[in-house]
Amino acid sequence: MEKTCYFGGGCFWCTEAIFKNITGVVSILPGYMGGHVKNPSYKKVCEGNTGHAEVIKIDYDSSIISFKDLLSVFFSTHDPTTLNSQGNDIGTQYRSCVFTNNDKEIEIIKKYILELNKSLNNKIVTTIEKESQFYLAEDYHHNYYNLNKNVPYCSVVIGPKIKKLLNSKNSFLKKN
Repeated sequence: MEKTCYFGGGCFWCTEAIFKNITGVVSILPGYMGGHVKNPSYKKVCEGNTGHAEVIKIDYDSSIISFKDLLSVFFSTHDPTTLNSQGNDIGTQYRSCVFTNNDKEIEIIKKYILELNKSLNNKIVTTIEKESQFYLAEDYHHNYYNLNKNVPYCSVVIGPKIKKLLNSKNSFLKKN
């Protein structure tokens, strides 16, 4: 059964690249959610005044991978303990967040965070936000990492995250 979820874990180039390696993920689209401006542009979102977060929309086959398993990948591939930033990407648009209106998913997220907090020195600041209008990012953001691996940001920031994921022996990794 195909389902959809929305994750914000910093720059959407990173999160998109991560989830492209996960079995059961049918499609991934970068975009914006959670703000007060209609039809936001990348430039406006980066200014930090729209309220939107950079997110990815993940369509996945729930008979192959569960929502909880996607959360596991999400929380292990970014720092959910830093408020409104991931590395040098700073601002509310880079906040760690999950968007949903599904009560069962909200309960799963809360339990997951509660358990994860027991093993961390810093508390998780990931927000659970009401799913709202998803605005598709401009075309040049789609599949950004795979099309721009030699760009410094991709090789220095995204490349190591992908390498860490691929070396993790995560059971959700796509077999090449």
